Amino acid sequence: MAKIYTDKLTQIVNVPFMDLKAQHHQIYNEIDDRYADIIANTGFILGKYVAEFEEKFAEIQGAEYCIGVSSGTDALHVALMTLGIGHGDAVIVPTHTFIATAEAVSLCGAVPVFCDCDGYYNIDVNHVEKILSENAQTGKLNIKAIIPVHLYGQPAELGTIMRLADKFNVNVIEDACQAHLASYHGTRVGTLGVFGAFSFYPGKNLGGFGEGGALITNDGTLYHKAKMIRQHGEIERYHHQVVGHNYRMSALQGAALGVKLKYIEAWTEKRQKNARLYNELLGGIDGIEIPKEIDDVLSVYHLYVIQVADRDGLMAYLKEHHIICGLHYPIPLHLQDAYKYLGYKEGDFPVAEKAAQRIISLPMFPELAEGQIRYVCDKIKKNMEGV
Repeated sequence: MAKIYTDKLTQIVNVPFMDLKAQHHQIYNEIDDRYADIIANTGFILGKYVAEFEEKFAEIQGAEYCIGVSSGTDALHVALMTLGIGHGDAVIVPTHTFIATAEAVSLCGAVPVFCDCDGYYNIDVNHVEKILSENAQTGKLNIKAIIPVHLYGQPAELGTIMRLADKFNVNVIEDACQAHLASYHGTRVGTLGVFGAFSFYPGKNLGGFGEGGALITNDGTLYHKAKMIRQHGEIERYHHQVVGHNYRMSALQGAALGVKLKYIEAWTEKRQKNARLYNELLGGIDGIEIPKEIDDVLSVYHLYVIQVADRDGLMAYLKEHHIICGLHYPIPLHLQDAYKYLGYKEGDFPVAEKAAQRIISLPMFPELAEGQIRYVCDKIKKNMEGV
């Protein structure tokens, strides 16, 4: 565990990118009791802890229904399958995001249609409108859905996206894998689209002890179909109404997430407090672009991302001073080898491409101490000033 640093910013050991040990130390006994119960009763798949978590997660996100699944990627895949999206269809996704968003589309047999990002790193709604409008004229693509990603914990411009979806008769699946408890104009994300997909990868704001994910929805018909798809299309034991797959959440993940859910609001407030301190300390330094915040939108700061011209130089300097940073993400999806077949080229999405060369994710987790943040910012300032 990293040391608490002095006001003089001396005797620094390290600042990790995240520190799961610090988080787990405070809840170890609660989780241990649940794990002992699961082992004693040998109920390792779904079960009471998953059902309890589904109910409480739906409640905290403001949704009617929740389906616990095996990962955030699988949550997106189940949503697309439930909507019947497949071969011959197309789905609009941002190019600046983790590949899972587009990957889920590809796994259904559909084609991802990439879109540039805006100044907040989220999907550019003007570009979305351009794609939909041009396609309405040409009819070249059978666009069935838009997947806006609430990247880094900040909600995308959902009002405009929902208006466009209604105008062009397409579905919206919110990729909220980085945005637990984030809200758009007072409404928690994941509830405005037909589905909201969440990830519980260990490093997420709400992370399990392994892989996990969830879908939320307010549509009862979609809920029941998605629930069948989660478990091999079963309507009851050995009666398969649709073709599904094994997307079930393990009881161990449900148990751990149920404990962690009690702390998520306090952890989120701490992330936001950390972000405010970063903003205060970095906001006046020439050459640094701090995150922009949208009015009436609540970011939960899964990541705290800045931009600088010499990103690689700054990362190397910080590493020398035992500060670990990340890159989210260094290559836009339209330039990934996996999507060469789509024919995109460098220069197609200039905002995303420029960001990919300049972004750096600073340490961000609830247990991050004020002294650690001040140390990070002090080192960044010295590097930027050439000291």
